[in-house]
Amino acid sequence: MAESSDPIPEAWKSLWDKWDLRSFIFISLFLQTLLVLVAPLRKRTSRSWIIMPLWSAYLLADWAANFAVGLIASSNDDSTSGSKKSTDADLLAFWAPFLLVHLGGPDTITAFALEDNELWLRHLFGLLFQCVAVVYVFIQALPVKENLWIPTLLMFLAGVIKYAERTRSLYLASASSFRDSMLTEPDPGPNYAKLMDEYYSKKMARLPTWIEMLPEPDRVVKAANIFKPGELTNLEVVQYAYRYFETFKGLVVDLIFSFRERNQSRDFFLARTAEDAFRVVEVELNFLYEVLFTKLPVVYDRLGYCCRCFSFIAVIMSLVLFYHTDKEKFEGFDVGVTYTLLIGAITLDVIAFIMLVFSDWTVVALRKSPDQVTSSTKSRSHRILSWLLKIKTKRLKLDSLPILSRRWGETMSTYNVISYCLNRRPRKRTVLYEYVGLTTFLDEIWYVERIRFYPRLRDFIFEELKAKSLMADDLDTSREICSAKGEWVLRIEDYGCKELLPFVVDVDYDESLLLWHIATDLCYNDEKDKPQNKAYREIAKHISDYMIYLLVMQPNMMAAVSGIGLIRFRDTCAEATKFFKNSNVRLRNSWFISCCGGSIDQEVLLEASRRILAVNTEVPPITVKGDRSKSVLFDAAILAHKLKELPQKEINKEKVDKWYIISKVWIELLSYAATHIRSDSHAQQLSRGGDLITIVWLLMAHFGLGDQFQINEGHARAKLIVGK
Repeated sequence: MAESSDPIPEAWKSLWDKWDLRSFIFISLFLQTLLVLVAPLRKRTSRSWIIMPLWSAYLLADWAANFAVGLIASSNDDSTSGSKKSTDADLLAFWAPFLLVHLGGPDTITAFALEDNELWLRHLFGLLFQCVAVVYVFIQALPVKENLWIPTLLMFLAGVIKYAERTRSLYLASASSFRDSMLTEPDPGPNYAKLMDEYYSKKMARLPTWIEMLPEPDRVVKAANIFKPGELTNLEVVQYAYRYFETFKGLVVDLIFSFRERNQSRDFFLARTAEDAFRVVEVELNFLYEVLFTKLPVVYDRLGYCCRCFSFIAVIMSLVLFYHTDKEKFEGFDVGVTYTLLIGAITLDVIAFIMLVFSDWTVVALRKSPDQVTSSTKSRSHRILSWLLKIKTKRLKLDSLPILSRRWGETMSTYNVISYCLNRRPRKRTVLYEYVGLTTFLDEIWYVERIRFYPRLRDFIFEELKAKSLMADDLDTSREICSAKGEWVLRIEDYGCKELLPFVVDVDYDESLLLWHIATDLCYNDEKDKPQNKAYREIAKHISDYMIYLLVMQPNMMAAVSGIGLIRFRDTCAEATKFFKNSNVRLRNSWFISCCGGSIDQEVLLEASRRILAVNTEVPPITVKGDRSKSVLFDAAILAHKLKELPQKEINKEKVDKWYIISKVWIELLSYAATHIRSDSHAQQLSRGGDLITIVWLLMAHFGLGDQFQINEGHARAKLIVGK
């Protein structure tokens, strides 16, 4: 009889049996530490080398902890069945609650994406089943020796608290729960039936009677109408941001707001500088991020304080009790593992506490209203909060670590169509990348350039939105401004640009983006040696490339406005590539460029742009090509010629030329997308470094621009007046 051969050597099996549980416990602890330290970075960067490892750690953390609990249960089953156990059952029962703590996750991340919040019910069932598993392990270890049952029970309670915090955070951030939390108490209004009965009875008695409408006393003037003029301190920025966050967080679930709320916000932001306005909006979005993706809203209430204190004390007591336990019967390495788990849990709690202390939520927990600050600026709490924010600001302003010095990415991802067409990969390599699903990932690395968001661009965006807000005194005007895709600027008589209106009015939004992007690029490249109005030229170029990045690389985010944008983009690229080849434009097809990407020489861009502009476009392209191809390459060339013909003027001491007009058109195109993209898409971007378009979206809401203001205040009280 042939002897059966085991494919796995016994030595390997023995090694696995000895180290499997310990290894996964250490892996679980390592992943928790990684999430605590790295998770806060995802609101400050969209870099793949940070987001991808974080995503992997987020997925592996639950799996490792669950697998370790299963290994503990399996080890106890082996011990009760009479097999030799590698670790004392009492110690196994003590380790299991630590994994429950790990399943609760850190404060810095509960959901990786908004969709994770909708899975709160699954986590609730997971909490119940894991509690049952830990109790099962504990029962198997009975009778527990060496006085370990008390620390085991304490750690079990700490684990239940941690896991319950995570489940509740997911529930509160789910769409339905978040929307319900924003709803006010039902308002039946005045007692109409009673009032009309009295009115009718007085009329029948032939008494002079009329109804007078009075505003509600608590709605006449509110403290929110009062705000500090001038520049804001760091403390005031946080306090005002929280005030408006509490009001405008309903934007995420498409709630509508009254004109009273609109006017309060509008008056405040009209009185701000661009820097202060952006600071307030950035902190406001930071609050929204932490509500949707972290535990902080659950921790910052009375129940949260009590639970957090109890769980921390429970871990400390468990360490003390284990230290005084007789450990002679335990293996030395297993004792070291236990101390590692205890000290690791305490360390992570201490780190979490430090993060909480320096969080913006600490400021609003101690003093929410900025109005209190002006009346008692010398108070102790004011000095403490100012000191905390000062330390935090100094800690964050590290030139060597810019990723720690911002509340969002503060970068703009840019994508250029002409550069892409001059630098395309060979067809065979493209097919290979598409087959393995790496095309988008590699395009993000090779063709996307990130530039810093600079003050000149910030100020220009703010001033444009502020000017439109001053004109939007009623809902109809506000809607008209938000629906403009460039025509608001082009219709201004003094600019003399009405002949450009067909390029924004008679085309779809996605087509307009491609038209103006290519036209902007053609004008930009053709002025390499003699740039005029350089500031507006750079602004137009950067917003143009940024909007095409959103259209091409973020199609899910732009789905509400993109239409057939990707089809137009592909057809345009196909026509441009074919044209460049036929025109003998130097294409960068070297092995290194085609594999690893690279920048295009300015001379090549200049040559390509001039070749496009040199084409005779007397006959409209659609007349020659028909509707078969959606390419807009030579339509953009026609637009570029018209832009180059615009005269330079001086209006109100402002030099007005084509770049001034183009930059204003791009602000309108950006604003249109910001207000028409789905609100949950904006919220989703907060966990990926944020985005300029999201800041513009919220800033426009604060300026009263949009259609989310649909409720008139009206008259809230009716009073029956009876004459004599």
